[in-house]
Amino acid sequence: MTMRHDVAGTGPTLVLVHGVVHRRQAWNSVVDLLTPYRTVVTVDLLGHGESPALDMSGPDLLGQVIDALSALVAEFETPDARVHIAGNSLGGWLALALACRGHVASATALSPAGFFVNDADRRRAIGTFQALRKITRGMGDHAPKLLSYKAVRYPAISAFFAHPSRVSYDDAVVDAASLLSNALVDKGLDATFELPVATEPHVPITIAWGRRDLVLPIYQMARAKKNLPHARFVTVPGVGHVPMTDNPELIASILLSGSESPAVP
Repeated sequence: MTMRHDVAGTGPTLVLVHGVVHRRQAWNSVVDLLTPYRTVVTVDLLGHGESPALDMSGPDLLGQVIDALSALVAEFETPDARVHIAGNSLGGWLALALACRGHVASATALSPAGFFVNDADRRRAIGTFQALRKITRGMGDHAPKLLSYKAVRYPAISAFFAHPSRVSYDDAVVDAASLLSNALVDKGLDATFELPVATEPHVPITIAWGRRDLVLPIYQMARAKKNLPHARFVTVPGVGHVPMTDNPELIASILLSGSESPAVP
């Protein structure tokens, strides 16, 4: 299934993949910083934004998402160059999965999912999404009005952002609606998030983690280092789980650095 995506800029192709319940606009704060140097593709994953819905009756929801993303990446390949990819949270895990399969020129993951230290850690992360969904559901039809008050909006999104004040009201309203409507929260968050064996360990991988990430805390980086010892690891100060809005310039520099390798076939 073709996923909705936007293309801008010039240079080597860099596909940007959002996290669960987000959408391609999550990257808006960094796109203009990247387009002078990269052809940037922002995509809505299946079941998100304006892309087709997931087949919720299927046994492997993440498999559907990976297959669709792989197909999109292949569309932008040329005989002379492969595509770079970067993602946040679930999108980071997807980027790593494609890197392990050798489908991309490089991968950059920002606070990637899938590196829970134990089952309790997994339940804590899943519980965060479920609690926020319950709170948002409690707002009901009054959510747009309530989120117009900073005293409500900032605490409501503080689990994801170190600097909630930098998130616009309009974005907060759309994100709240996405959180309510997204079925992957109910089923997909229980996935195993097992990465495939790295069949191409020489694909450059960068993993960057925000020190103020409350959803997937930075201590999970230790497991990522164990699983992907050849990756480059970056600790990012002052940013939360969705770091693009917290510090656009710093995140853009990490994305550019992570996609510097030649995109050879």
